[in-house]
Amino acid sequence: MAEPIAYLRGRLMPAAEARLSIYDLGIVLGATVTDLLRTFRHQPYRLDDHVRRFYESCRYARLDPGIGPEETGSITRRIVEHNARELGPNEDLAVVYFITPGESPIYAGSAASAVRPEATFCIHSFPLPFALWRPFFTEGVHLVIPSTRHIPPQCVDPKVKNRSRMHWWLADQEARLADPRAIPLLLDLEGNLTETSGSNVLLVKNGVVLSPTPRNILLGVSRDTIRRICESQGIPFIERDLQVHDAINADEAFLATTPYSMAPVTRVNGLEIGGGKAGPVFEKILAQWSGEVGVDIRGQVVG
Repeated sequence: MAEPIAYLRGRLMPAAEARLSIYDLGIVLGATVTDLLRTFRHQPYRLDDHVRRFYESCRYARLDPGIGPEETGSITRRIVEHNARELGPNEDLAVVYFITPGESPIYAGSAASAVRPEATFCIHSFPLPFALWRPFFTEGVHLVIPSTRHIPPQCVDPKVKNRSRMHWWLADQEARLADPRAIPLLLDLEGNLTETSGSNVLLVKNGVVLSPTPRNILLGVSRDTIRRICESQGIPFIERDLQVHDAINADEAFLATTPYSMAPVTRVNGLEIGGGKAGPVFEKILAQWSGEVGVDIRGQVVG
């Protein structure tokens, strides 16, 4: 059996040896930029788009991976080729990028600004745990809106994918008081819909796909795929401020995310959406996406 490999601090190594120090500022300060892509049929999907978004996030956070985007793409392909060897034909990988400011011997928050360590850049993979998301397709997703609010873009731009996620942890705990399987959907400070911790949220009303404004959300690669498919099928795709009222009264709602691509939302705050099942717009988009990648996306998750 081939042992999985990972890339850490400039070299490939057995994944089991890839470890971080307790002094790493990703742990001390929670200062980590990240991205995640997946494979379809053991091939990276939209690799260039994920790499570009990662490097744009690094630039925003003033973090230098030490290698360029092309080399990151090359290392990613090598890791996928090696680590996918043990997968079955219906299995696929997630590939994670993350970078931290590096290790600080001071182990302190504000004092760490005096230290300029070398960044910690890691690329690793894991098999996608499709069984975890099976209920999303068999039962639908229940979105619950907690009291926790999204971090304002004036503080941290949500277009930067990061792991400073205490607010998401708190939101998860609150949502699960209503339903152990619920996913929290956060509002901004003005009461507009934003996103979940791992997906963009899209609504359908009168045949139009509606997205929260880009001001308050991560510009998801899967969301972009759905936007492109909508254009090819003549389905209007509109970005605007959306409120809880819009979500509760939507004809359909669904999530867009890298690991399972998309999944139907069938309840919001306990209220049924779209008759409690996936709607026709969702099905049209999912069918085209599955055809493009040569994988039955729902079938792969449901198993």
